[in-house]
This record gives sequence, C-alpha cells and structure tokens, in this order.
Amino acid sequence: MRVLLLGANGFIGRFVADRLLADPAVHLTALGRGDDADVRFDLATGSPGALTRFLDAVHPGVVVNCAGATRGGARDLTRHNTVAVATVCEAMRRSRCTARLVQVGCASEYGPSQPGSSTAEDAIPRPGGPYGVSKLAATELVLGSGLDAVVLRVFSPVGPGTPAGSPLGRLAEAMRRTMQAGDGELKLSGLGVQRDFVDVRDVARAVHAASLSAAQGVVNIGTGRAVRLRDAAAVLAKVAGYAGALHELDTPPARLPIGAPRTSTESVIEHLSATPSPYPDGCGAWQQADVRTARDRLGWRPRINLEESLADIWMEAACRI
Repeated sequence: MRVLLLGANGFIGRFVADRLLADPAVHLTALGRGDDADVRFDLATGSPGALTRFLDAVHPGVVVNCAGATRGGARDLTRHNTVAVATVCEAMRRSRCTARLVQVGCASEYGPSQPGSSTAEDAIPRPGGPYGVSKLAATELVLGSGLDAVVLRVFSPVGPGTPAGSPLGRLAEAMRRTMQAGDGELKLSGLGVQRDFVDVRDVARAVHAASLSAAQGVVNIGTGRAVRLRDAAAVLAKVAGYAGALHELDTPPARLPIGAPRTSTESVIEHLSATPSPYPDGCGAWQQADVRTARDRLGWRPRINLEESLADIWMEAACRI
C-alpha cells in the first residue's frame, strides 16, 4: 500500500510516520516544507495543479494529512489549516489515483462542553477560537469533497515530543525550572481545567487503523476520560521525584515591574501565565471524548496510560536540567 504522508515533521506526524514505516506492507512517501521531507511542498501556498501532478506520479492508495498550525493569528491559521486542506481536496479530486484521505482534526472543533459529559461525533461544533474555527472549516471541506475520507478528531495529544506551549509541556518546564533552582514550592495557575489526554503513539495507531478501514465521516480519538490538570501535575511530580509543595493560584499573578528582582518561582509563574486566555484551545473548562465510534468502526482503543505519557514528557524535560 502506497501512503502519502503530509506533515511528517509535526508532533503527531512524526509518530504516524514511525507507525506506518513499521508496517512492511506500507510504502511511505513524506511531503512537507522541511528539508528532510521526501518531496518539498508547501500546502498553504502550492497550487492544486502541482499537487495533482505529484499524486498522479506517486499514485498513493491513502493520503494522510497531519499538516497544519496550532499557533498564530487567524490569517496564518486559516492558510495552514483551511486553505491547505482545500488544496489537498481539490488535488485529490483532479487526480487519477482515487486515494483515500485520512484527515487529522482536533477536539477544538467542538469547543466547550458541559462538565461531566462525553462529546460524541454528532455534537454541534461551537469552536471557541480561531484555531478551532480553522480546523472545523477544514473538516467541512473534507466531508463535502466527495472523496473517500475520514476525519479523526484528536482530543489532547501528549507523550514524547509534547510541545512546550501545551498545558502539560508548560507544566513539565515549570517543574524543571523549580527543581533546577532548588525551590521547595511550585506555584501554578489554571489547574482546574480538565482534558481528555491521549498518547500520541495511540493517535498514530488510530491513523494507521483508519488508513486500512472503510470508515467515513468523523471519528473521535481520545481515552474517554477527562483528567484535571491538577491531578496530572501531582502525577508529574511523582514521576519527577519532586518532593516540594504544589500550590494552585486561582488567578494569574500580576506582572512584575521591568527591572524588579525575581525569584525563580516568580519566573515560573510568569512563564505559565503567558497565554492570553485560561483556555487557549477554546475548549472551556471541560472536554471528554465519547470514543465508541473508534472502537466500533476502527477496532481501536487507547493502550498507553497518562502516567507513562507523563514519564516520557519528564524524561525530555529532565535532559535540560
């Protein structure tokens, strides 16, 4: 099976590439903006015609799209998450290869949900920010393309390579700084948020399964269990061997005047409070996936627990001590 992978250098894309390469039946070609891609192509600026010619030459049976942007202004997010997917869909419609499309979406497309509830695929999307809007627009393009396509709505991916700007990435960095400075307490804010954390290696397994399946439409990829960030911080402290006290701040602390002396703890607090919103993903205080569709249509279940994911996150952070 020939697979064309878009966005192989991203957080999720790297693990999808590893998973697909481990399948001896897969012949993988990576297309992206980086120098290490098999073929260099910018989906946000490249033409559908150029991509069509490449598809006709490679003739993949499956196209997996992990490309996109998670940060930036509305214009950049639209270019990289929506316009890029429009290019992919148009190129695939023009191509003679009749490939299947596996699009990696995200839970930010749903927006906030009722605490205690599980979000199913038939929930009405109400994204709470430009990132979710740009990804939802991409999903609608895929679903309306007429292609053989499935969209995997991934909840909160974690594990090795977790971006430093994500909630657990910031947590690990804050703990690293605190331990490096020898502080006996760590003050954190925003720990009441609850998210469905799913390991990125399990996400890669889901992409592989979706590539081989006949499933269409939207499929949630998560664990089906929301975890409070405060509890994840306690597990991370255990994994890291941090014996100090964890203190939660109800509100972000005020900025210190420029030039004022700072303790290492104050620097950590400012680091964690740098995001402009308490919910930068636009998902509110609670999000939890209903994952029955993934089980029934993909034969997929998560295997890696959060403690193992956090241990891998900490191992990378500890290397910087």
